[in-house]
Amino acid sequence: MKFEDEPVPGYPLPILPGHTSPGRFERVLRAGAFAVTAELAPPDSADPDDVYKRARVFDGYVDAINATDGSGANCHMSSIAVCALLTRLGYAPVMQISCRDKNRIAIQGDILGGAAMGVCNMLFLTGDGVQAGDHPWAKPVFDLDSISLLGIARALRDDHHFESGRRISFAPRVFFGAAENPTVPPLEYRMQRLAKKVAAGAQFIQTQYCYDLERLRRFMRDVEDAGLVDKVFIIAGIGPLRSAKAAAWMRTHVPGVHIPDAVIARLEGAQDQRREGIELCVELVQQVREIKGIHGVHVMAYRQEESVAEVIDRSGVLEGRVPWYPGRDQPVSADRKVLS
Repeated sequence: MKFEDEPVPGYPLPILPGHTSPGRFERVLRAGAFAVTAELAPPDSADPDDVYKRARVFDGYVDAINATDGSGANCHMSSIAVCALLTRLGYAPVMQISCRDKNRIAIQGDILGGAAMGVCNMLFLTGDGVQAGDHPWAKPVFDLDSISLLGIARALRDDHHFESGRRISFAPRVFFGAAENPTVPPLEYRMQRLAKKVAAGAQFIQTQYCYDLERLRRFMRDVEDAGLVDKVFIIAGIGPLRSAKAAAWMRTHVPGVHIPDAVIARLEGAQDQRREGIELCVELVQQVREIKGIHGVHVMAYRQEESVAEVIDRSGVLEGRVPWYPGRDQPVSADRKVLS
């Protein structure tokens, strides 16, 4: 499936009817395709090539690339800087904004700045507490949470004013998202939070890792019962597990991650645990594809980003579609490298 009206990077395109951005990611979702996003771990570096190298492993396999914002309260290159670099080449980044580190003045400025650079997608997060990261002595801000930030951002875009009421001359043309965790109790609370985020302005949701598909299916039934299936695009979080030991560590130390015992036992019983983790991820992507109301997958493959291409290729969820990447429309070799 190829979108003949895909935006050409660098060109000012009109916003299609019913859209809020000119971006490719929103167009893919609204066209009914199954979207794929992935997470780029920002480097501990000021070298732009470190960003470009990490982005290239996703070429031809993802519709948008998330640039994390101090994930886990750890310090890295900023999300807005990574997005600035990615938009130079025409990639479709998702700029993450955490409420942990900045107040509403700085955040509103970042929304305008990101939009001015061509960022069409923004994901708003409350953020992990500083005690979880590598600077536990840092002073947290938390002037806002993700729900209140969504309301402020929507006023910037739709009503053309800051929270103070002061008018802006040109509104950001952005597709707004938030995060949710369908598989961690209290499950009823998760549904309530989702409804509040959608009411506040979330147009797409990227979830935490989903290794318990029964819980995810229950959550999606609740989404349907609440009348939200047609009001928000839900992208399920999936990721390859490197080993049983790594999975057990994640379950214990990463906030909000639920990994069933059966998954860890499967990895423990495998001769090649890394290969089994990729196989499991392929299966999960294929099964998630069949759940009503799921519009895509968000593949989080920390320190094994090179596995994303294999997972998506083997899962077949793109159905022959090749998402845009720099050089896509040039001749390529059998291994999908650009011929120049």
